[in-house]
Amino acid sequence: MLAELSSREKGAGIKPDPEIDDAFKKATALAGKETSLVTDYILKILGLNICADIMVTDDMRRGISGGQKKCITTGEMLDEPAKALFMDEISAGLDSSTTFQIVKFMKQMVHIMEVTMIIPLLQPPPETFDLFDDVILLLEGQVVYQGLRENVLEFFEIMGFKCPNKGVADFLQ
Repeated sequence: MLAELSSREKGAGIKPDPEIDDAFKKATALAGKETSLVTDYILKILGLNICADIMVTDDMRRGISGGQKKCITTGEMLDEPAKALFMDEISAGLDSSTTFQIVKFMKQMVHIMEVTMIIPLLQPPPETFDLFDDVILLLEGQVVYQGLRENVLEFFEIMGFKCPNKGVADFLQ
């Protein structure tokens, strides 16, 4: 499986993130366990391997944190075979570092598994915004811009809107 993944990455010109590549290699090294390779990979990348054996509970009993519950929901969606995923509110209640890690992982999954993800984010940090390939901007339900993230500023400049001295994501809010 690892050879197939490497072959696909090379064919598509993808250079895997070292952290993600390492997690994948460790997940494939688990011999004799009755667990899914993909599930182990997702647990590691989403930082859930530390709580993999903890019961998910409700508000009345202590279990995992709210952020971990959010990551579990994201992981459940990623563990199912699909060609299109609509990931709503993946960052609600998460710190910017966790959001960055999740989006970084999702970007790798998009390229490796050839899936499409639509991820609405409100006020993403610049480093998270920079992970996206394409952007769709909506205003009152209408598409204002749809295209490559790298071209969004040029588009708005042509339309007469100049980005002030702030991040692109802040400007687009």
